[in-house]
Amino acid sequence: MGTRAGTAWRVTAAVVALLGGMLTACSGPSESADDTAPAAGASATATGEATGGATGEATSGATAARSGGSVGARGSACVLPVTFDIAADWKAKAVDRPAGDSSATAEITDALLRQGPVTAACEIDAKPAGHIGFLRVWTGDPDAGDARTVLRAFVAAEGSVSKETYRPFRAGGLEGVEVEYVRTGELLDEPKQEHALAVSTPKGPVVLHLGGLDTEEHRQMLPAYELAKRTLRTT
Repeated sequence: MGTRAGTAWRVTAAVVALLGGMLTACSGPSESADDTAPAAGASATATGEATGGATGEATSGATAARSGGSVGARGSACVLPVTFDIAADWKAKAVDRPAGDSSATAEITDALLRQGPVTAACEIDAKPAGHIGFLRVWTGDPDAGDARTVLRAFVAAEGSVSKETYRPFRAGGLEGVEVEYVRTGELLDEPKQEHALAVSTPKGPVVLHLGGLDTEEHRQMLPAYELAKRTLRTT
């Protein structure tokens, strides 16, 4: 009996370790400056001031990012209900569930990959471009609710957040909602700024979230977020 219990525990621990690698943490202590690969600013950018407004067209003061390709379409790194451009040197990778999940491991998988009404589907790593953070894509079922409802539930599932500012935006025929907020928590050295947006599609809601090591790192990555938002299209 004790042997079976010990084996079950080891299997569960192994699953947790595996799934933890599937969705790399970008907001906790595991992401540190020691993880930096190329020097910051390694990716080229095109100059140009972004303009803000009631429709949330872009974040004020951000420099436009150069496109390095797109994701979302069949044959791309991540097949999604939407397509959008990713910044030069950022690397996209689909978030897949392990094959042959048992009922026990499926519950662990859901806990690690789900936030509110959406599940992680793709993560786009900024490290090759010299930054520490990810632009992540989350998808949900068509009956999950409208974009604002889904986004509010997503932010609520973040835990300790404050100073949420919601605003509508339009891109590629899509109407969505985005939010800027400050995240706090015991595992964070200091409060940090984050952005997220949500759109509704016939295949279900899509959430894009930009985190980062800290607020300074987050702001340096905002042009990549704005590029994604500006080029959003349904597939």
